[in-house]
Amino acid sequence: MMRTKIVGHGFFVPENIVTNFDLEKIMDTSNEWIVERSGIHERRFIVPDGDVSTSDLAVKASQKALEMAGLKADDIDLIIAATLSPDFFFPGIGVLIQSKLACKAIPAFDLRQQCCGFIYGLQMADLFIKSGVYKTILLVGAEVQSPGLDKTTRGRDISVLFGDGAGAFILQNSDDGSDILGSKLYSDGRYYDQLWLEYPLTKKTGRISCEDIEAGRHHPKMNGRNVFRHAITKIPEVVFEILKEHQLTVQDIAMVVPHQANQRITEAVAQRLGLPMEKVYSNIAKYGNTTAATVPIAFHEAWEAGLFKRGDLVVTTSFGSGFTWGANLIRY
Repeated sequence: MMRTKIVGHGFFVPENIVTNFDLEKIMDTSNEWIVERSGIHERRFIVPDGDVSTSDLAVKASQKALEMAGLKADDIDLIIAATLSPDFFFPGIGVLIQSKLACKAIPAFDLRQQCCGFIYGLQMADLFIKSGVYKTILLVGAEVQSPGLDKTTRGRDISVLFGDGAGAFILQNSDDGSDILGSKLYSDGRYYDQLWLEYPLTKKTGRISCEDIEAGRHHPKMNGRNVFRHAITKIPEVVFEILKEHQLTVQDIAMVVPHQANQRITEAVAQRLGLPMEKVYSNIAKYGNTTAATVPIAFHEAWEAGLFKRGDLVVTTSFGSGFTWGANLIRY
């Protein structure tokens, strides 16, 4: 029976640390206000207007995953890149990663599923492996959000949340018991404008006007209360669903690795799952919300901390813009 094994994983974040105290200097906010509402103490930003973009972070994370797997770039035969912040409007970062890693001519594509990009990508990679179409897949989630945030008091509710970073998995077929046991994915597009970036707008001549920029319509916007309410409902539902499908309970799980959106969401999810916080990993205090990169970054750190090992059951799960949500059940 064909199985899918995570043979390597790694992450990379910029060296530039931006603390809540740094943000106090440029907007009307406070460390206490940010921590109370999000659990975030600091995040990583690229140096603005420098030479580093999303694909560069993705390449660094991919190199670390390849090193752990004991593989070379030429061993990869498919790249799946999850991001909402590609270097350019087009092409996507998948082909840039392929070029910068100096891979052979292989397929590479982007997923635009925002916070759920890595969860969606893991199911796709799993099915590609099990179908026999590809043997070694690089799945990477990467974001550079910081240059596009409204770092003024007007935008503080959302700009304090996000950070830059990248995380990557290398997946191969295996017969040693490791596997992606299953995935459950959902969307509900009725809520598309509850967490979105409205402009640049495809149907508008010139994509954006000076008036749109002055109104801040090129910055991300979020209905925080509605996102929170849906997230703490949908994440536990999908986790319970995938466990039930495999005749498992939360007591069988070594670790739940959720999308790092907000510490209050993570705590509410843990409570609704009936799990102690020790079983629901959180690193949002250090990195903020790195969107498509949160799950692989958190996965690697949890593994590095010895919180799960080979043979253990791990659930990765996310909720985000769209709305989209889902979960993967992994026998690591």
